[in-house]
Amino acid sequence: MFDRPGGGERAILIHLDLPAEADREQFQEFQELALSAGVEPVATINGSRTTPHPRFFVGTGKAQEIRDAVKAHRAELVLFNHALSPVQERNLEELLKCRVLDRTGLILDIFAQRARTHEGKLQVELAQLKHLSTRLVRGWTHLERQKGGIGLRGPGETQLETDRRLINDRIRQLNRQLAKVRRQRDQGRRARKRAEIPTVSLVGYTNAGKSTLFNCLTDAGVHAADQLFATLDPTLRRVMLPAGYPMILADTVGFIRHLPHDLVAAFRSTLQETRDADLLLHVVDASDEHRLANIDQVHLVLTEIGAEQRPQLLVYNKIDLLPDMPPRLERDEQGRPVRVWVSAVTGAGMDQLLGAIDEILNADIHSYTLRLPPQAGRLHARLYQLGGVQDEATTAEGHWLIQVDLRDSDWQILDNTERVSQYLVENETASCLAVASEAP
Repeated sequence: MFDRPGGGERAILIHLDLPAEADREQFQEFQELALSAGVEPVATINGSRTTPHPRFFVGTGKAQEIRDAVKAHRAELVLFNHALSPVQERNLEELLKCRVLDRTGLILDIFAQRARTHEGKLQVELAQLKHLSTRLVRGWTHLERQKGGIGLRGPGETQLETDRRLINDRIRQLNRQLAKVRRQRDQGRRARKRAEIPTVSLVGYTNAGKSTLFNCLTDAGVHAADQLFATLDPTLRRVMLPAGYPMILADTVGFIRHLPHDLVAAFRSTLQETRDADLLLHVVDASDEHRLANIDQVHLVLTEIGAEQRPQLLVYNKIDLLPDMPPRLERDEQGRPVRVWVSAVTGAGMDQLLGAIDEILNADIHSYTLRLPPQAGRLHARLYQLGGVQDEATTAEGHWLIQVDLRDSDWQILDNTERVSQYLVENETASCLAVASEAP
């Protein structure tokens, strides 16, 4: 939309140390973002300021230093590890005579490269257009409002107004298409709820190893790489738990500090899987020295999308990169699982992880022993339909003696419709099943 010079891959990285915690960024993470975007960093310029300069974000002297570096290295792109205002970005481009991208624009570019599905491409385009609409400010300074007078009257729109109207039209079109995709996702989500299949969603900071863990648990073969935002499009797979119950495991996009709000809004239907999940597996890179800060950033994003109340299990991944770190399961004072230390690369700790998931999801499952008369055939069939029958035997009187594991909600439904509690065996245990099975 702008009359900008052609972009390239040779880039200069700009990072300032700002005292305000809300504006502080990590330089190492910025380098990884640049490499994930496919650029070739040819120079790095660091500095510090108490507050950003209103015109160039950096000071005038530092801006001249950047201009000299662009000429010396023949750079075609300058990346800022900060959020630039539209005016600051435009002023820098006029001064440096090359393209300037801030942190938000860099993340959007990475997302555009990673999008594979139709829904992912729509979401990225929507986020890009929302970001670009703010960049139209003073972007067409060479165009003036059309002059009046005989023979000089025009349609009444400047080029800026025309472009803003076209962008808004495209945004409305994308929102309509995404609403259709969202309805399709909602139908699948409702079908899983009707089938009583719990959903477990992988969340965490980008490059924490979520996709590798997903592949280890499901053998799905989704793309996993040691780079930021390797996963963009969500993937769902069915996994059997040790107790014999299925669950749906969802691999989602990773989070990052100062995740652009336009991205959060555009990926609302994707993040809906996280907000409606029965359990969140919060995957943490155990080898990252900033892991505690990353955990806080993930919690901020979860709060923003309304998923902060979902049950969580911390999964400390990549213990293979730590010396003498065995897999283990940690519990709280009430004995509930809270942390699991695993390695998705070697498979260490997967049994503890699945056992912890099973324990959390099936906390409301209880065992019952029922004695059903022959006329209770419909209830007998419903118990098998629910998948809760663990053992069965027939008594000498022709009754079914069944041991079942049922969720509290299923038991309540059966008690209201079939009065299943009247068949409950109070004083007999599972051993009676073995006795009944041995009877002639």
